[in-house]
Amino acid sequence: MSYFNNFPKVKVDMHEGANQVLVTDITRRVRFFDMVKSNNVTYDYYDVKSGETPEYVANEFYGDPLLHWVVLLVNDIQNVYDGWPMAVQQFESYVHAKYDNVDGIHHYEIPQTSGDTTKVIEIPNDPANTIPSNAVIVTNYEHEERKENVKRRIRLLKPEFVRQVKQELKSRLRGN
Repeated sequence: MSYFNNFPKVKVDMHEGANQVLVTDITRRVRFFDMVKSNNVTYDYYDVKSGETPEYVANEFYGDPLLHWVVLLVNDIQNVYDGWPMAVQQFESYVHAKYDNVDGIHHYEIPQTSGDTTKVIEIPNDPANTIPSNAVIVTNYEHEERKENVKRRIRLLKPEFVRQVKQELKSRLRGN
């Protein structure tokens, strides 16, 4: 089942009434229901490896690469270029293009002393900031690598729930 097969069709006037064309209404948007996402019983975690695509993961987990949209929907990824983890070589190129100095200071971190002490406080690399002596330097590269690692950890809907999600998608897109 292709994701866009479920979207309704609309007539679009291409030349002031002369040529109406039937096109897929891609302006519809479906969000994966929060109740299912918050229920650990309905999904597993998976760490995306370098170079794996949503189609590859869908094929490995569901046996069907066309179910890549389920992988993206469960993880609220609307744009694979921003939301999906990069391959190692692509990441290296990205970081080197973004920063003049990948080893430069992005920010500093200090441990939080009250409340949730597992958290750190981020102090921007700004001359106006006073940097405490116990602050740890986080480089541009480390900062970007951390962001990528967060993207690598995805949720995968357990296969037994895919049919139900397909039905729900059809229902929501058709306005039922």
